[in-house]
Amino acid sequence: MKLRFLGKNSTPGDSPTLYASDQGTYVIQGWKVYANELLMQLDVPDGQTVIEVPPELFEHLTKDGQPSGEISKFTEPIMLVTEQGTCVLQGPKMHDAEALSQMRMPDYETCIEVPKSSITALLEEDSGSDHPGAA
Repeated sequence: MKLRFLGKNSTPGDSPTLYASDQGTYVIQGWKVYANELLMQLDVPDGQTVIEVPPELFEHLTKDGQPSGEISKFTEPIMLVTEQGTCVLQGPKMHDAEALSQMRMPDYETCIEVPKSSITALLEEDSGSDHPGAA
């Protein structure tokens, strides 16, 4: 799998990153979630993992032809929004060796791969509020 870098939101030591793949998916690199109070709110099946990213990371979707990178619906793969305003996402953990070799990922981060359609659906305006409660 080949990745195309879309962007990152970095501060020293933190590097959530967004990639588009050649497989019709987005690969989202974020902080591993260890907080029990967050994990207890989720049902995480085998093969999936949970990451946390700032919502501003999705602004880089415009570099993949999306008209906006502003999240307007907070539904799967976004499972929770924390009190700090970060997004907790759940999805299949990336195992593709070729893709992983293209990334620089510290030990406290991991990545998920999700269909582009599940991310672009978050950008669509909706008449109702789907914003989950703060965790």
